[in-house]
Amino acid sequence: MRESFYINKNTALINFSQRYYSTTNEIVSSDSFIGVILSYIKKVQTDYPGLHAFIAGNKSNEDAAADLVHLLKLLLVLELDEIDSPYLNEPEKLLEVVEDVYNYWRSFQRCSIIKQSSSQGNLITNFIDADTKFNALVLSVYRSAQEKIQGSRNHVYRQLNAGSNASMVVRDIKWPIFPGYEVSKGVPFVDSILLRTPLLLHPKSTTRSGSFKLVSPISVAQLPISKDEYFCYPAKVGQLLIFIYFHRDFTFSGISLANLFELADNREVLKRKPDCVLFFGVKTGETECEYFYDESNRIYTGVVPYQPRIDYFGYMKKMVLTLHNAAMMRKGWLPLHGSMVNLHFKDGSVKGLIFIGDSGAGKSETIEAIEMLKHPQLAKIDVIFDDMGTLHLENGKVVAQGTEIGAFVRLDDLDAGSPYKNMERSIFMNPETANARVIIPVSTYAQITKNHSVDYFLYANNYDRKEGIHLAYRALDMKETFVMGKRMALGTTDESGVSTTYFANPFGPMQEKELCDHLIDQYFEALDKDGVLTGEVYTGLGVKDMGMDHLYKTAKAILSEVYKK
Repeated sequence: MRESFYINKNTALINFSQRYYSTTNEIVSSDSFIGVILSYIKKVQTDYPGLHAFIAGNKSNEDAAADLVHLLKLLLVLELDEIDSPYLNEPEKLLEVVEDVYNYWRSFQRCSIIKQSSSQGNLITNFIDADTKFNALVLSVYRSAQEKIQGSRNHVYRQLNAGSNASMVVRDIKWPIFPGYEVSKGVPFVDSILLRTPLLLHPKSTTRSGSFKLVSPISVAQLPISKDEYFCYPAKVGQLLIFIYFHRDFTFSGISLANLFELADNREVLKRKPDCVLFFGVKTGETECEYFYDESNRIYTGVVPYQPRIDYFGYMKKMVLTLHNAAMMRKGWLPLHGSMVNLHFKDGSVKGLIFIGDSGAGKSETIEAIEMLKHPQLAKIDVIFDDMGTLHLENGKVVAQGTEIGAFVRLDDLDAGSPYKNMERSIFMNPETANARVIIPVSTYAQITKNHSVDYFLYANNYDRKEGIHLAYRALDMKETFVMGKRMALGTTDESGVSTTYFANPFGPMQEKELCDHLIDQYFEALDKDGVLTGEVYTGLGVKDMGMDHLYKTAKAILSEVYKK
């Protein structure tokens, strides 16, 4: 990124490598500050003509911005009676403007960025301090102007993140680029991220539509990737390393990855080739989200085109998981769209439960209901995966692993007794709207990539008017139910009504059924061989008039089955 300051729609990037502000005067004297004031005045001209008349009068917006900035400079160093300005003739209106400008600036998703060189070993600590001081300076500008205009100090102070919501340290890493992928050369890698949590974001979209299309290989060399407009988040997704190149206009989708996928360090990037590559927000003019298998480099590559609708974290997350699932199937692992928990009981026993189902089936809700029941013998619940996991064979035994260190869940579905304990560390997306989401850190990378024993393999049935749990005599007797992937859609995607999705997993298995069919046959036979109890649980989430009471009854039945005296 060449600019010292970049703003587009609701995203603002402050490049500390180009310009760092050490005093309040440097902030208000900067071209960036003037640009924000001018942008605000233009917005007010459309939205609030009366206030615009006070700010600009007969002047141009540019002259009004210069006059307002000049007044703010004076307010930082002089007393009110030493300043001659027509704005001060109406202090209440001026206070309104100051408050409005502050709120306008804070309405942006703001990220500070610094590029690290190999010689800057102690940069991380210094960068956190620098970003903290920047936040304090911006807040000082606002408070100094506000208190001076009102003629008294405040009695209540709210310590908000006035400068940035998040920060990134990026660096150049000269990884051995594949032939044909030279367009990614020079794109800086994310080295460290600072999140000022709880972080509230307001992406333009609240749902994901469509699926990801498997296509014939395309020419990566023709993609318009600029090293000045992209960053790369090297994500550890389960056992895989995935390079996620994202356009800077989607910086906060990229930053949000930190609560979901472990960030690889530069040594890991250098010593192993990526298993998959994703280019996100590419200005190709296309509309489809596509991926393909690159036979020559033996990797899956995804391309998500630049469109307003992809300003929803679900697009980035699900394409990453689609690439992961496709790659894991080629390794002989079976990808699962579901949730897994280990239930630890006070007698020392541990039971591993996997719930399979498409979006809205009630996987996470069932886990929450189990937690809410407060079973007297249940010591704790470990979430191994909340959306996507895998089965593989270890010494002939079926074991499971996760892919994510966090959970991307609907805010409305979280209850006070939820097993997710890190809400204050979370990223909230459009919390005031329907289908509001939150990204919660849940587990550690070491925990999700361990082999976990599977005791129960259960389909989350949200469409039948039943309750409790049904266990089949054999896993093979349930295979058709799992493969059909039936559910009642709840509006979490663009679907509605009863739908079916191959193996309840539209993220890889649906696109490569022939490959997945073989794995499903193999693993359902292995489930029977290992004595894994297989069946379905009735969540009732898609059935009219069935609420949480019904889900609690099902959760109680599950616990009665799992914990037998």
